[in-house]
Parts: sequence; C-alpha cells; structure tokens
Amino acid sequence: MTSALNGLKVLDFSTLLPGPFATMYLADMGAEVIHVESPTRPDLVRLFPPYANGQATSHSYLNRNKQSVALDLKDPQNIELIKQKISEFDIVVEQFRPGVMQRLGLDYQTLAEINPKLIYCSITGYGQTGAYKDKAGHDINYVSLSGIAGHSGRQDSGPPPMGIQIADVAGGSLHAVIGILAAVTERHQSGLGQYIDISMTDCVVSMNNMAAAASLAGGQHQKAENEQLNGGTFYDYYRTQDGRYISVGSLEPQFMSGLAATLDLPIVLQKGASFDAEDRQAVKHAIQEKILSKTWAEWNEIFGELDFCVEPVLSLEEALSSPLAQQRNWVVDVPLKADAEQKEQQLACPIKFSRSQMRYDYIGQELGEGRW
Repeated sequence: MTSALNGLKVLDFSTLLPGPFATMYLADMGAEVIHVESPTRPDLVRLFPPYANGQATSHSYLNRNKQSVALDLKDPQNIELIKQKISEFDIVVEQFRPGVMQRLGLDYQTLAEINPKLIYCSITGYGQTGAYKDKAGHDINYVSLSGIAGHSGRQDSGPPPMGIQIADVAGGSLHAVIGILAAVTERHQSGLGQYIDISMTDCVVSMNNMAAAASLAGGQHQKAENEQLNGGTFYDYYRTQDGRYISVGSLEPQFMSGLAATLDLPIVLQKGASFDAEDRQAVKHAIQEKILSKTWAEWNEIFGELDFCVEPVLSLEEALSSPLAQQRNWVVDVPLKADAEQKEQQLACPIKFSRSQMRYDYIGQELGEGRW
C-alpha cells in the first residue's frame, strides 16, 4: 500500500494553526512537506503549553511528518537558495499578510516564472483583496463577520465562545486542502500551476450553507433560537439531574415518536413538528423537565440501545477514550522520531482510503532538525 499523495512536494511557510493543519493533512496523506521556520522568531505554537516529550503538544501534532528547516527570510542568500530549489516543489503554502511574500521576492508571480507548474496557496483572514485585507483578526472575528455568530447561541445570552477554531480549521485549513488538490488535478490537464487565495472569512461564510440559502432565496431572517437547528425547536441540549447534558436530535417522525414514547410525553408527538413558537417552547419545557428527573448515566443506559438520535454530551477526554473512538481509530501512536520506539498519542487523520494508507512517521521536529 502507498500513500495517496506520495510524490507531491510542499514548501510550507505557514505558522500557528490554519496553514500547518492543512499541510499536516497533506503530509499524512503522503506528501513531502518542508516547513520553513525563522531561526530567531519561533512559531508561537512551539511556545503554547502544555508540553510533552520536551515540546509543545500542539506543535508536535500540527507539524508531524514534516521536515523543519530554519531559514532567515530577511537574508538575501536564503531567498536565492529557495529560488534555486523551487523547481523541485509542486506546492507552496504561506500565511503572511498580503504583500509580505512580494516584498521578500517569494510571491507567486516571481516563483511561477521559475516553476510554471507551481501551485501557490495563500491563507489569510480576509483574502488578498478588499478593504479588510490588511486588518488583523482572529477566529472569533471571522465567525462574527460571517453571520454564523449572529444566529447561534441564545437570545438572552448571545453567541457562544466556541472551544475550537471554526474559521481557522473548517474555513481556512480544509478549504486550502480542497483548493490545492483541485489545482493538482487541473495541472494534469493544463500542465500549469496556479494561485489560490484562501480567506478564512470567505470560507467560514460558506458554512452557513442551508441558512444562507433560506435567507438569500427565501427571505427568511436568521436569528438565535429561531430556526430548526439553532435552538428554535426541541433539537437542543438538555440538562440532566446531575448537571450534565444530553443532545436530542429526534426531528424525523419515526425518531420523534420514539422519543415521545420513551419519555412518556405525548406532547412531543402532538406539537413537536409545530411551527408555532408557543408550541415549540411547550415541547422543550416538557422535555427539559423530564430529562431533569434522571442522571446523565441513567439516560445513557435508557437511550444507549435505542435509535432515536439521542446521545450524551461527552467531555473531550471521554470522547477520545470512548468505544466509538476505539472502533474508528480516532487516536494514533506517533513515534517521537522516525523509527523511534517511544511514541506520543495524537489525533489521527479522519480520512480513510480503501487502498492508500496514512503515514504517521514522527511528531513535529525541533527547530532546524530537518533537511531538504
């Protein structure tokens, strides 16, 4: 078995999360990734606690399978070295603000003159054009501007601060991988590379999908706790007697009837599909009162063998050690160095091929440890 992207070579100038997550997936699928880092200004991910095996755990994960090369990009000799080697590469990924790579002499136009087959992907918060292109931003800002925060959360408490980076990963990283692999496929036809402009805000806007379709074409105003999936119906989280939560997603008629029978709540079947706001609130109140009557463990036992779209809300630790995690191989043991016996547990790449295999050769390297 071989890796799906075996033979592709990536030059990665990115730091922090979006670019490194994208190039980690490319590396997991077999691409050779050379990660260029500053010898004087370390990637902040190298500094974030906690630490394991002498390194920041986030860095060890995001940079697995990559060669770390330390180069000062302010040194003209290093710029010339990169230009000499660029013909060896298929893909460049960078995450600087617009204009930085041009000032360094490493922009797409310059490198494409040397290597016309080069695919060059820039990941930024707001893209390469528009009034926002030079503004600083973080995930919470991109999600705010996308409209997602505006129709999420609760009416009385506002949008929730999420525990993950939605725009950085689902927006920037994964769309970058899609764009890069699409460009690789197109290159088979044209023989040419191309430039890819990834805006994390653009990409996270697309995650509104169904809500945006209803708003744009249907004139439906999206507000928190107003629609089927954002708390406006009984599709929601419910607190148990011991202060934990279960999720109820029993929207389809067969699931709704099963939920009503299990909870002994005829109101769920009678008014669960109603569009009347008062009916919706009455159903949610009835379900919440019933769920409060038992503990989280008791409800897990009751619903564990039933197929009504009711599942417990797990902590991250519980999720990663759950039977589902074991059955679907969510966690892998990655050697600290190539062929080393000592290993570190990390999240696996979730893509599963029938023939190609993922590779987990080693965790993120120490600064400058790699070669190219």
